[in-house]
Amino acid sequence: MRLIERLAAVLTKWSVRWVPNSFIIACILTAIVFALALGFTATSVLQCISYWGDGFWALLSFGMQMCLIVFTGYIVAVSPPVRRLLGAVAKIPRGPKSAILTMTVISLLLSWFHWGLSIVGAALMVRFIAARRRDVDYRLLVACAYLGMGCTWHAGLSASAPLLVATPGHFLEKEIGVIPMGETIFSPFNLILVAAVFVFLCVFAPLLHPRRENTVTVDPSVLEGFEDFTPPPRPQAPTPSERFEHSYIINAIFGVAGLVWVVWYFTVKGGGLTLDAFNFTVLFFGILLHRTTASFLKASEEGGKLIFGIILQFPFYAGMYGIIKSSGLAEVLSNALVSVATVKTYPAILYWYSGIVNYFVPSGGSKWAIEAPYVLQAAKTLGVSAPKVVTAYAWGDMATDIIQPFWAIPLLSVAKLDFKDIMGYEILIFIGYVILVTAAFLLFP
Repeated sequence: MRLIERLAAVLTKWSVRWVPNSFIIACILTAIVFALALGFTATSVLQCISYWGDGFWALLSFGMQMCLIVFTGYIVAVSPPVRRLLGAVAKIPRGPKSAILTMTVISLLLSWFHWGLSIVGAALMVRFIAARRRDVDYRLLVACAYLGMGCTWHAGLSASAPLLVATPGHFLEKEIGVIPMGETIFSPFNLILVAAVFVFLCVFAPLLHPRRENTVTVDPSVLEGFEDFTPPPRPQAPTPSERFEHSYIINAIFGVAGLVWVVWYFTVKGGGLTLDAFNFTVLFFGILLHRTTASFLKASEEGGKLIFGIILQFPFYAGMYGIIKSSGLAEVLSNALVSVATVKTYPAILYWYSGIVNYFVPSGGSKWAIEAPYVLQAAKTLGVSAPKVVTAYAWGDMATDIIQPFWAIPLLSVAKLDFKDIMGYEILIFIGYVILVTAAFLLFP
């Protein structure tokens, strides 16, 4: 245990000293993608720049959805009923290590059910736990809140690739047919691996907590305004407009109307759970949870301050996506990895390949659309089944999220840390985690 603590401390100090902020990481990754495209494809500098610029705004819709996830989640979380609930859960830990365990469990479970829920819920639970356990290492607490996005989301109910191939009419149906969830997400292999990862992280993460003298606790300024959120007071002599602002009538009418649409969407229309449906539901649920329009607007104003990182960085990742998609770099990388694979090793190799590409293009659905034709064709040649390919791809797609700041942007915005503050812990967790999962795929029956 002492060795693990020391190693975690060394890696954390290294990352604080040498790892730049998330925006600079995005710029460095963009330069690496440029270099790879120029070195391994027939793309010219001008073509690379054009692919980059053409793809720069490709994630605008997705970026707005991500902004709304953070924005609406904050509105719900600071409402009086939810603050009481989260506060009750945050009282469960009795010490710093149990606080780390609680955060790990929450992150992993929320991500398995819905990754969008995890981004919001885990981020806000960080601040509730930190407010009550001032002896917990804040950096490790935030690192554990990010584990679900790197360890369980693409093996769970909102997994992009498995959901896509289970949908009739998907773009590869002629090649592989429709693959039911029972062969991917609910397959014995996937469920057992999820359980193994869950147990490993629940045991390993608390061991990383430093000794008291080395613990970095939360800066009290981080919690300002969150724990103490109070709705604007009603004026003693309100004007007609102020009466509306401090009345529950507007919230009740539109909140109920929104939730009626949600019920109609899921029951009568038979719609599925999408990001848009998720954001719509959370928004109108949040309206109902605030007793006045003034309270709702104050929460909205505060929530809007948390999304600047998404607005700034998502276009840069979209630009990388444009280069990889249009230059043929994805096919070059795939062919290189497949050339050394066998029917036994292909799932493990695909796991690593998917993870490497994910580091540069952290978008499970979009990346699957690029890679699927090549990796499935290679699997067919080697005699590997399509469900194995989808499962290996999904696990690899989320693996490097642990050491990639893209999906941590909302969490870090709420926690008021930079990625370098948690990178040392994430590297150590990543090493143990990928060894476990790689071994599982080498033993894939």
